Amino acid sequence: MTQPGEKTAGLTYSEAGVDIDAGARMVDLIKPLVRATRRRGADAEIGGFGGLFDLKAAGFADPILVAANDGVGTKVKIAVESGIHGTVGIDLVAMCVNDLVVQGAEPLFFLDYFATGKLNPETGAEIVKGIAAGCLEAGAALIGGETAEMPGVYARGDYDLAGFAVGAAERGDLLPRNNIAAGDVLFGLPSSGVHSNGFSLVRKIVERAGLKWTDAAPFAPGRSLAEALLEPTRIYVKPLLATLRKTQAIKAFAHITGGGYPENIPRVLPEGLGAHIDLGAIPVLPVFRWLAASGKVAEREMLRTFNCGIGMIVVAGVQQAAEVEEALRDSGENPVRLGHVVTSGGERVTFDGKLAL
Repeated sequence: MTQPGEKTAGLTYSEAGVDIDAGARMVDLIKPLVRATRRRGADAEIGGFGGLFDLKAAGFADPILVAANDGVGTKVKIAVESGIHGTVGIDLVAMCVNDLVVQGAEPLFFLDYFATGKLNPETGAEIVKGIAAGCLEAGAALIGGETAEMPGVYARGDYDLAGFAVGAAERGDLLPRNNIAAGDVLFGLPSSGVHSNGFSLVRKIVERAGLKWTDAAPFAPGRSLAEALLEPTRIYVKPLLATLRKTQAIKAFAHITGGGYPENIPRVLPEGLGAHIDLGAIPVLPVFRWLAASGKVAEREMLRTFNCGIGMIVVAGVQQAAEVEEALRDSGENPVRLGHVVTSGGERVTFDGKLAL
């Protein structure tokens, strides 16, 4: 007990739960990862108060900037609980840059926000390693970010991520185009798995199945459940930009994220038009069959929660459909004809057939 007149030792920030030295160490660990994402217009150096990007050096004449931000959702809980931190950074980039490219924009740069209860520099660097890998795949420079140690807000070991991406397109190249019409063809591009949506339901299904993250994945032989579910979101940027540059016949892209097919396809269609989808054409991945069976999830719920095997939709005129399909294949994609645009006075997305669950 302190006696009257006795001086008490002064508190430090570290004793309050924030380690400034750990933050500095993490910055040192990630600097080479960040530098690896350099591109025209950005030197990808960190440490200043803001990141710079030179649009003229990037080769744009009359650009429109396009911005997007997103997170990874409760998928991060699997990373935290399993100790597998190397892929959620890819998801973070993917969720942002896929939203840029659907508007015809080339991703230019990316910034991240990493908040945690207790900073572990090695864990933070592993996460940023994934972010840098995603930026490289998307062609975007990682020009900055923020690491926040927040004891009392996050439990020790917990963390969350947010990402911010900016891209650009020449003024006349923005999507969707204004000539979308009934009869246009809808192509689907395969997903890599659950991507980064619906993980609150995924985790509930895993809990009810009584499985641990270290258990063998019932739908992916040779992988643990955590490894299989943490399969990163596909980044569609380079094949879609290559296709856009090869043909002017593409009218729209739609990223199948939260809300699934019913919510995301109408976002790129004019009023009065909808989409008709052949469910039998969707290449349903084993993970979705397992989720539907284990959780007794109805088909309609699957379609509005998950991508079910298709992560991106491409809209093309019926006369140019073969040209677009060929261009997509030349870019390394494996497009699937899913359906077509229809006149709609009610439900914007309708379905034929059944998912192969």
